[in-house]
Amino acid sequence: MAELGLEQVIGWVAAGESETQEFKRSTGQCGAAARTLSAMLNQQGGRVVFVVEPGTGKVQGQQVGSRTLDDLATELALIEPRTTPTIECVDTADGCQVIVVTVGAGATPPYTYRGTLYHRVGATTHAAGRGDYERRVLEVHYQSTRWETQIAEGWTIADLDTAELVVTVDEAIRRGRAEDPGTREPEALLRGLGLMRNGQLLRAAVVLFGREARLLPDYPQALLRLARFRGTDRSEFVDNRRYHGHAFELLLRADRFLRDHLPIAGRVVPGLFERVDEPLYPPAAMREAVANALCHRDYSLVGGSVGVAIYDDRLEISSSGSLHFGLTVDDLLRDHDSLPWNPLIAAVFYRRGIIETWGRGTVKIVELTQQAGLPAPEFEEQASTVVVRFRPSGYVPPLPVGQDLSEVQRAILGFLHAAGPARLAEVKDHLADRPLERRVRDELQLLKKLGLVNISGHGRGARWHVVTG
Repeated sequence: MAELGLEQVIGWVAAGESETQEFKRSTGQCGAAARTLSAMLNQQGGRVVFVVEPGTGKVQGQQVGSRTLDDLATELALIEPRTTPTIECVDTADGCQVIVVTVGAGATPPYTYRGTLYHRVGATTHAAGRGDYERRVLEVHYQSTRWETQIAEGWTIADLDTAELVVTVDEAIRRGRAEDPGTREPEALLRGLGLMRNGQLLRAAVVLFGREARLLPDYPQALLRLARFRGTDRSEFVDNRRYHGHAFELLLRADRFLRDHLPIAGRVVPGLFERVDEPLYPPAAMREAVANALCHRDYSLVGGSVGVAIYDDRLEISSSGSLHFGLTVDDLLRDHDSLPWNPLIAAVFYRRGIIETWGRGTVKIVELTQQAGLPAPEFEEQASTVVVRFRPSGYVPPLPVGQDLSEVQRAILGFLHAAGPARLAEVKDHLADRPLERRVRDELQLLKKLGLVNISGHGRGARWHVVTG
């Protein structure tokens, strides 16, 4: 390795502080430096440079004796697990020295300093909570302790939906994602999917193919919660259901529930002069969101589940667990590395053709909603739950009304929803092609019979408004 020179250090300092670089004004800040280095070990590595004049970025250096290096080494020794940073001293023109302490990405994270886990956010170092520490430990050891790879104690092939297993393998073969094993014998198929070890079923096999009648009480987390709420909060249910079942059955039930409860949005295709009726949200995007929730959720949480909640103004699909391996909600909006929390389960979903290229599922959801002219979906991590939220592009009737609405009726509702109470003439003037006032009055009366609008006042002062309750 080439000897570190002063010009290189000056170049580093000129680039400023960052997630991988920090400057200290004196070795009296050895403790703060060790804290930062522990954070860098937990991420992509980095360096701390002593001594840089604060504010100016001027490399000063200091007199470095054995006591200085001993004090620094003492603080670095408080990083656990023990590590050996590289310490280099570089001479300055005035006979002082600059100290550069460098670490790479740690081989055995998480690293702590004085028992506390730290992480870098930009050019700052922050203490992480206890939950963050436990999550990092789980991530480090998850390959050997993954929930899905543990033996499903007490389960046999007779407890599985073997018909669904055969359908899965046949579909994988049809799609070119598996070779035909020449048999449909369940044990051979399960071995081929990596769902058995030493003749015993893995928990992933239970999640994917476990019979509903057998799942309780062993696997209460194999749960799907479905709800249609009246309004925009959870105060009143229109429909509320709970299902236990294997992942493919739960995916099917979620799909049916969404089709039953989401209104149809009609639009006129330019140039075709005909109306096209489509679900409020793209079916492929909703299916991808539910599939992602089933694949990537944390099944070790016994009280966990996948949730589908329909409100008047949005759809939310949630799953128990957290984002892992440094993934953030912002990363979900763009192509990112595929690091599935349940690789076995995700691999079977991929072979079945339910999910496509790993690392693009959330990007596909974004693309599908934007192609449908909808706002981009919102991704959120809250209280050990990951949520994807869909919103419509305009006004949506609060509940299916038993009959489809015309374009004029939808335009009236959209205007009243956005503008608030309005007179008949104001509604007419807002509509395209300005239909006759009598036509608008008739449409409003029909919407009133459907319980979607109402009128207040009399005569010329009467105003129409959307019914929100």
